[in-house]
Amino acid sequence: MVNKKVGIVGVGNVGSTLAYALANKGICSTIVLKDIRENIVQAMALDISQAANAAKSHTLVTAAIDGKDLKGCDVIVVTAGIPRKPGMSRDDLLLTNAKIMKSVIEDIKNNAPNAIIIVVSNPLDAMVYSALKSSGFKRNQIIGMAGILDSARMSHFILEKLGYGAGQIESSVMGGHGDDMVPLPNYSTVAGVPLSELLTDEEIEEIVTKTKNGGLQIVKLLEIGSAYYAPAHATSLMVEAILHNQKKIYPCAVLLDGEYGYKNIVGGVPVMLGSNGIEKIIELNLNKSQEAQFKKSVASVQELVDTLESKFFS
Repeated sequence: MVNKKVGIVGVGNVGSTLAYALANKGICSTIVLKDIRENIVQAMALDISQAANAAKSHTLVTAAIDGKDLKGCDVIVVTAGIPRKPGMSRDDLLLTNAKIMKSVIEDIKNNAPNAIIIVVSNPLDAMVYSALKSSGFKRNQIIGMAGILDSARMSHFILEKLGYGAGQIESSVMGGHGDDMVPLPNYSTVAGVPLSELLTDEEIEEIVTKTKNGGLQIVKLLEIGSAYYAPAHATSLMVEAILHNQKKIYPCAVLLDGEYGYKNIVGGVPVMLGSNGIEKIIELNLNKSQEAQFKKSVASVQELVDTLESKFFS
């Protein structure tokens, strides 16, 4: 364990599961939980702290009283936001969560301006843009969690199709976190063996479709709520890579500045994560089809950004 402090703003299913994972693994020395529901956040802090003690972890879990408790955080994960409700338009959800994000970012800017921020709130790519715009922070400091989750979903569906290779599957997904994500079968392997050597084109296409609908499938089954174990674990990998300066490469949502031919728009691409947040952006050689898919994905995010610029930031 390193002497590091992690803040988690928004302690719903994802935030609380993340705190539990970090505390049990002893990834950091302190976790501070912040949520507008004071009784809930206090209960979570107690429960997770007791779990950490059962695991013989040295991580201390506390509940924040106000924004000042975020001081000294090395990493802050933001999961705050509301889910889309019946009768709510996409723009309503976007603008409501942008307002929440702006408030959270102001808190962070005032109390932990040097923290690396991991955004988990949806719509993910637009919320990363909102956080950057609201804070004025450099792009290496604000990172969106999505690609690791989408890649994990792809790996699951590959395993489901093959029936073997558990723990040896490496999948790669680019683009926005939504219907227009871009799974990359040609960058996906099983124990180093290309996917194309193991599955037919039709089987690979089926996996790609399932990957794109992976989150929706869980939402439909749950009826109320959405996935949280996989998102929380994916986020924990990012936190660990940053705190331990692991310089691991993960697909994350970042502000592009010329990479892949795009500027001033958020896209999901492979990045190296270390103590400075985004240490490097990796540019893959995409084929024509993947370039077209990525272009479509960027266009979808651009629509959301245009709405933010005209209705929120103007």
